[in-house]
This record gives sequence, C-alpha cells and structure tokens, in this order.
Amino acid sequence: MSIDKEEISYLIKENLNHSCIGAKDTCVKITAIADLPSRFGSFQIVAFQNDFDKKDHAAIIHGNVYEKENVPVRIHSECLTGDALGSLRCDCRDQLEVSMKMVGEMEFGVILYLRQEGRGIGFANKIKAYQLQDAGYDTFEANRALGFKEDERDYAIAAHMLKSLHVKSIRLMSNNPAKIEDLKFHGVKITGRIPLIIPPNEHNSFYLETKRVKGGHMLDKTEEENLIEQEDDLVDYKL
Repeated sequence: MSIDKEEISYLIKENLNHSCIGAKDTCVKITAIADLPSRFGSFQIVAFQNDFDKKDHAAIIHGNVYEKENVPVRIHSECLTGDALGSLRCDCRDQLEVSMKMVGEMEFGVILYLRQEGRGIGFANKIKAYQLQDAGYDTFEANRALGFKEDERDYAIAAHMLKSLHVKSIRLMSNNPAKIEDLKFHGVKITGRIPLIIPPNEHNSFYLETKRVKGGHMLDKTEEENLIEQEDDLVDYKL
C-alpha cells in the first residue's frame, strides 16, 4: 500500500506552509508526489526543493513510510557516469539498481537520490579527479590534489527529507560509517544497517579497496554472508 491521496494532500499542504528559522537552517520542501512504475517495482517519486544547495532532490518510495519506524533507506548520491552511462569505474549504478530491487520487494522503503555528484565536488571536478586517477592517484588522493576533502558530501538535506516524509527511524542501506555518523549528527534515528555489497570488477577493484582501507567502508563481508544477513533480517550496526 502506497502513501494514499489524503496523506499526499496533507504532506503537500504541510510543506506549502513550511518555514525555516535561523540563517543556518536548511529548508527542504516537498513540491510534488507522483506514481513511478519501474522495472524494479511500483514506487512513488517525491520532488524536493531546498534553500541550501538550490538543487532538486528526490525520494523514491515503495509502500507507505508515513509515520513508520525501522524504514529501510538507501541514500544514493548522483553519479552521471555510473547511474546513466554504465561506467565500470565505480559501483554506483549497481548499488542503485540493487537498492531499488531490494526495496521493491520489501513491505516499504525509501531511496533518497541526492544531487551530490562526485562525492560532492561536482561533475567537472569528478572528471578531473578521474584524470588524476588515470595518472596513478587513488580516489581520495585525487580529491585532495584538487583542493577538496576526501568526501565533500553533507546529509543535512537527506535528514530533512526523511523528516518531511514523517519517517521516524531507519535501517540504513550502506557500507559507509561516515554516512551513518553524519545522519546521526543531523538527528536521524538509525536502528540498524543493511549491508550493500557489490562484487568488484577489474575496473573498480582498486577504487573499492581504497574505500575500504582509507575510508573505512564495511566491505569485508562475503556476498553469501551479506545475503544471509538480509534474509534473516539482521543488522550489524546497532545504535
């Protein structure tokens, strides 16, 4: 059962009257909700606008997450080269497709699609980073060489999006401990973690190993262990 028309009407009306207090506050508003049938199942898509980065972000929802606890949530950062063009340099498209398939088979869940290309450095700078990686830099070294942090992403907008959808607590689909900590900092209640392990290919194995070794990403589980954990509905990161 998806978010019904009455709840949609309420959310839209609530966001029309939504205001932010304080210069440092991030104001995120729902602007529209529509059905989104897909190859991964039936979803609803929610369009958000905000006054922080001025970008449009999206929530892709399966089932009714309104006022729900322990909602499976994937927070996915935009990757044009991977998501749209099928690049093998990263595992972004695989993570997005696996997440949508998993959520589409669950009772309910959310994928937040954030416009944070290249771990927040933007498309042009991501391609510059790729050029440095072609010369021997790893993904974190390349970002630093361009004058950025290893990861420039911020999840304040994601936290506000979940609040706008009235999601009370989440089970985060992620391998990234920094994402967990940042969401906690912004007030998201995380009740567990669902691993999202993608087997490497010859083009992204070094990239994934760098994320594991330098970024602390939790990629040590075998695919079989990951599947067993998901099937048994367990979590390995309790807060």
